[in-house]
Amino acid sequence: MASSPHKTRAPLTLAAWLLSAAVALGAYSGASLAAGATNAPVTAKASEDARKQAVQVAMTRLDYQGNTALLKDVIVTQGQTRVQADRAHATNLDDFNNSQWTFEGNVRINGEQEGRLHSDQAVVEFHNNHISKATITGSPAEFEQKRVDSNLMARGRAKEITYDLANGTVRLSSDAWLSDGRNEISGPSLVYSIREQRIQATTEEGTRDRVIIKIEPHSDETDKQP
Repeated sequence: MASSPHKTRAPLTLAAWLLSAAVALGAYSGASLAAGATNAPVTAKASEDARKQAVQVAMTRLDYQGNTALLKDVIVTQGQTRVQADRAHATNLDDFNNSQWTFEGNVRINGEQEGRLHSDQAVVEFHNNHISKATITGSPAEFEQKRVDSNLMARGRAKEITYDLANGTVRLSSDAWLSDGRNEISGPSLVYSIREQRIQATTEEGTRDRVIIKIEPHSDETDKQP
């Protein structure tokens, strides 16, 4: 005997989504999803490491309606990259080759070489079953990294920060400020290389924008390893 549509529609819709997501990602278990990583157009060691890693998605609650899902207390990880927030809105859940998730509330992103970002909101892009880019916004959005050559912390803030995982860079835009732990630089757009731990500042041609650098006196004691 056929079941009542009112009793079966919601469970079947959720089950259909979980099945399609599991097929796209590779596996489904409880409140976590896993995807076998595939080859992606990223460079050198990042590409090699990515092929060995899987995308992991965990949450405490999932509300699904139509083509949109709301995930509570969500954590997404792949290799050294970890994105955590109070909630996330996701579409195209069956296609991690080309999709975007919006994270909101106490967003924290851990990247390679101990790079960390936090903000009010983030949009994370997935391509070829990889986390490819994260754009965070806030008042302000913030970035920090422990420098390997000293006991100093590199820190930055801006209204928008874009983390490009393939290139290992963060781009700070709009009221951008960066410090290597000693010197400070501010401007309309600043780029920091997480891998090389260096700053690049740019201004648009034809504008009156200026890059401002504040250089503190050098101290050998400050730069020593703890």
